[in-house]
Amino acid sequence: MNRSTLSLIGVTAALAAVAGVATVTGAGTPEAAPAANAARLPVERSTLACPAPSDSDFASTTYTAFTPKGDSAGSGGTAQLLPAADQEGKADAKRKPVVPLKEAGKPVSADTAATNAPALIGTADGALAPGWTVQQTTVVDAGPARAVLGASCSVPDSAFWFPGVSTAAERQDYVHLTNPDDTAAVVDLELYGDKGEVKTATSDGITVPPGASVPVLLSTVTTEKSDGLTLHVSARSGRVGATVEAEDAKAGGDWLPAATDPATAVVMPGIPGDATDVRLVVFATGDDDADLKVRLASASGEITPAGHETVHVKSGMTTAVDLGDVTKGEAGSLILSPTGTSGAAPVVAALRITRGKGANQETAFLPATAPIGDRATAADNRAKGSTLALTAPDGDATVRVTSSASTKGGEPITKNVPVKRGTTVVLAPAAPSEGKGTYAVTVEPVSGGPVYASRMLALPLEGVPMFTIQTLPDDRGLVAVPKSEEDLSILNR
Repeated sequence: MNRSTLSLIGVTAALAAVAGVATVTGAGTPEAAPAANAARLPVERSTLACPAPSDSDFASTTYTAFTPKGDSAGSGGTAQLLPAADQEGKADAKRKPVVPLKEAGKPVSADTAATNAPALIGTADGALAPGWTVQQTTVVDAGPARAVLGASCSVPDSAFWFPGVSTAAERQDYVHLTNPDDTAAVVDLELYGDKGEVKTATSDGITVPPGASVPVLLSTVTTEKSDGLTLHVSARSGRVGATVEAEDAKAGGDWLPAATDPATAVVMPGIPGDATDVRLVVFATGDDDADLKVRLASASGEITPAGHETVHVKSGMTTAVDLGDVTKGEAGSLILSPTGTSGAAPVVAALRITRGKGANQETAFLPATAPIGDRATAADNRAKGSTLALTAPDGDATVRVTSSASTKGGEPITKNVPVKRGTTVVLAPAAPSEGKGTYAVTVEPVSGGPVYASRMLALPLEGVPMFTIQTLPDDRGLVAVPKSEEDLSILNR
């Protein structure tokens, strides 16, 4: 066989491989394999970014990492976080792994009280990658920043929406940008108020060095003072993890995570029954105005808040609505949907929730979230203080709630929970039997329509109802992989 024959065979094999890949990826053509033919397989690698915690002298932070059992058919793998580099891109040569996991199904925790605790960047692979979740919980027990600040470490991406940020005098809002990759990321920040885009001075082309984290104080990028803004973070090159740290001089504060992708209908699950004030912030991302119907899914069914039946949001503008004590003592979930076909425009939304009064106030944020999908996970739960909220806006559903072994042992406990359409079910997930310490909770659909969930962690201190809320979207443990096959017909095109 001569060299030219070998070359032809090599070219044919290469083209066949390309054809197979094109069938997997779709290659931007109508012949892409439909999602219905895709198999859902465990991911092989996960990346997370955790923002730098509070630098208060009175702060202590707990990190909890967890990977559920059951997804990966393989074994082995690693899952750990490493301290990020500083704003100049310089990393500590002696940095040590934080909360490294050794096996799925058992959470691992670590604590720090360092005032200079860095942001963290980590990866998980092998059997520890599917559903790897890390929770960061900071308690500031004194001083003007007194609060509980909770955050689920985020998956890096190229775009984020944060409705509910503020540049008001009493607020200090920092957006933390963390670059997990080996090349620099360039990020633009856009702010939108009730009159449209806000003029900014230094928000374009922010460089985030490789493996580094950069905090940006929002009040330094504009002279406008407003308590109802929407922040859009977009990476023109690279990707970042992004989370907003919001501190109020009088009402504590919390981390404000990104809202789910723009949609014509959005759900914010788990407003506590004792909320003394709820503020809704909505931004219309498309070219059309949005007319939205406001509903509250309570324990007994859907109700329409008196005086807040609808909300109109102009295109490219932010609308803020004070709902007061909308829950009236009964926990619920806020649902926004189009009032009609003419007002079906995409929006992003979030709630600012206040508990307590006067000097004993504390604040948390609840952005619109995606449904739990295949499974959702809350890594850091306590025997006292954890509350799970579940809502099913479209139809009756049943979910499976599993409390996994705590950091100090114990056997998992599983319970099926029915959720009626248009209601919110609130429960305290059972702690693993005979276990102590923090434990993980997973929620999986069993039957019925989509379910939206959040977890509230209440850590009251000296009369202050300190708390934090984290939404529970799908933990991305599984990914759709379309079936592929060789397509030699490409050789004839």
